[in-house]
Amino acid sequence: MNDSQDVLEQACAIAGVDVTGARLLRVGSNAVYRLKAPIIARISRPGADASQVRRTVAVARWLQSVDYPAVRAVAVDQPVVIDQRAVTFWEAVSDDGDQYASVAQVAEVLVKLHQLTAPDDLHLPELSPFASAPQRIQVSTWLNPQDRAFLTTMLAQMQEAYAGLEFTLPPGVIHGDASIGNVLRDDDGHPVVIDLDGFATGPREWDLAMTAIYYDSFGWHTREEYQDFVRVYGYDIMTWPGYPAMRAVREFLMVTWVIQKAAESEQAAAEATKRIAALRTGASRKDWQPY
Repeated sequence: MNDSQDVLEQACAIAGVDVTGARLLRVGSNAVYRLKAPIIARISRPGADASQVRRTVAVARWLQSVDYPAVRAVAVDQPVVIDQRAVTFWEAVSDDGDQYASVAQVAEVLVKLHQLTAPDDLHLPELSPFASAPQRIQVSTWLNPQDRAFLTTMLAQMQEAYAGLEFTLPPGVIHGDASIGNVLRDDDGHPVVIDLDGFATGPREWDLAMTAIYYDSFGWHTREEYQDFVRVYGYDIMTWPGYPAMRAVREFLMVTWVIQKAAESEQAAAEATKRIAALRTGASRKDWQPY
């Protein structure tokens, strides 16, 4: 039995959730299991900030109270903290596994989200784009000294570039990691927002950037899909003068994210190596793989 399975069994016993037949779906920032009912359990990495996880659950409860289409937290006392790992329980979005929403549906749920005003007692933090990046670079056992120095220098450049941005849209509630990967379809085909960990207050441009970059830099969306996104949302971030700097910041942060995984698999290491090389040389990002 691996550590996350042991933690899951203990947490389910405390929460009164049936752990029989639990199936590991994936391991990323969290270990994600599918349980009966159907319920999704998320287990944080060791040392996760339990208060931040509690806020994620509180965000879910608030979104449910205003009938916003987001994943619902199961009605149990959570998170359950076992050995410095926070476990949360969520209603599965669909019975048939993950089906991603369309790009137009991503725009649809962002329009609704950006019209909301969070209650003061939710205590949403201000967006802090670079909060995790310094540690990701410093603690990586995979980075060589040259790449570590390069990324540290680039971090300072990206922080300066972001600080100089002049935003056009009014600030407010944002998802923080808004992309097609975090909007699933339910069994009726309706879009449902998942991964509520990054909810914050900040520039709405932050939430629009990833769909533009997926089209512009990576070619993961077609021109027609991106045009649908712009039509539904009503604003094209690629016409904003700050877009190139925002794109550079988001691409840099995507590199710092994948270096966390580089020591865990050859595939992740190869992807991290390729991305760092592209940052150094300005090479095309078209061969970056979704991760």
